[in-house]
Amino acid sequence: MLVIRKASREDVPAILSLIRDLAIYEREPDAVVATEADLLRDGFDTDAPSFHVLMATWQDAPNAEPIPIGFAFWFFSYSTWRGRRCLYLEDLFVKPEHRGRGAGLALMRALARAAIEQDCPRFVWQVLDWNEPSIAFYEKLGAKVLREWLTVRIEGEALHRLVSAISSIT
Repeated sequence: MLVIRKASREDVPAILSLIRDLAIYEREPDAVVATEADLLRDGFDTDAPSFHVLMATWQDAPNAEPIPIGFAFWFFSYSTWRGRRCLYLEDLFVKPEHRGRGAGLALMRALARAAIEQDCPRFVWQVLDWNEPSIAFYEKLGAKVLREWLTVRIEGEALHRLVSAISSIT
């Protein structure tokens, strides 16, 4: 049986494990530096969490222990054009061996429900351009892949250099 529920602080080890599994799936197995302490601090041990998590669990039999099989990691962004906050999905992942059981669809439906309940005009996320199965899944849901928008990121040393460059200009 599939269950979608809000994550609790007790889920943090499973959440971090799923994040690592996602990194492996996305071909960056060594990219995760987040720790359980980071997730606890920013998502569970604060009155103003930086993120929210939905867990997908599977229970093979009524008395069996539910096992985590996937998650959705999300937060609110803000649309200046819409003048409202939007639901931003950072990560959605279902373990490959548990795909086909409806967990991905159930997580997306729960997120869409949250967006509507929070009066969000948009539910936004990204997908890797090589991830054709996910792109097809999202398009089947009615999502539009905005191929004209490119993600831009600055981090690490380049981020620090940018601060120095701005300081020297002003």
